[in-house]
Amino acid sequence: MENKPVVIYEDADVLVINKPAGLIVHRDGRNEEPSVADWVLENYPSINGVGEDWISPQGEVVPRPGIVHRIDRTTSGVLVIAKTEESFSFLKQQFQDRTLTKKYKALVYGQPKEESGVIEAEIGRTKKKPRKWIANFAHGKKRAAITHWKILGRYSDPESGEKLSYIELEPKTGRTHQIRVHLKAIHHPIVCDHIYAAGRPCLLGFERPALHARSITFEKHSGEKLSFEAPLPKDFENALKKLVA
Repeated sequence: MENKPVVIYEDADVLVINKPAGLIVHRDGRNEEPSVADWVLENYPSINGVGEDWISPQGEVVPRPGIVHRIDRTTSGVLVIAKTEESFSFLKQQFQDRTLTKKYKALVYGQPKEESGVIEAEIGRTKKKPRKWIANFAHGKKRAAITHWKILGRYSDPESGEKLSYIELEPKTGRTHQIRVHLKAIHHPIVCDHIYAAGRPCLLGFERPALHARSITFEKHSGEKLSFEAPLPKDFENALKKLVA
């Protein structure tokens, strides 16, 4: 498999990887492209059967060996995989209870007035085709998705002069496209996001949304607390070198 994950950490209970952008976590029932799930089954056959399969809209049973959470195909970064059923259940509970911490880095269009903030809005699907996810601030907060953010730097694109911001995000919930939808909702979509910043120029050499899952902190069932970081990929490193303060 080209574009393979890189192992950051491994023990008897968990596997932590750095997923490259462009690699899907598991098949979506519509195609047969390579996935993280395929890589796990090829390299860690003992994980087969750990966790829960996914049923596609077409009724296909899609294996998800040890996969507790997902990041988008176009997003790079850290992903934790359970190697045992006990570890899977324990990690899943932490996601449900919001007791683990995930942090992302992103480059966005524009510069928010504030230095930090919290976005709290429900996420639903648009009725018009092509259907996509959208934030709704009008509904109650019972099912609201929550994203904390803070500015790491305010910059300009050296070629166009467009104002940009480098930000850190900490989602407290795990809805589909949550960070991307929430940033669009506050009028600062991610650079080169083909869905939520459609029609805007892909600046700084990016060919995919400028979003990276930087770190994750969680507990094992033994009580041990672990924290891992995925290094910034080359497109991020190159982009940050180009930015003008």
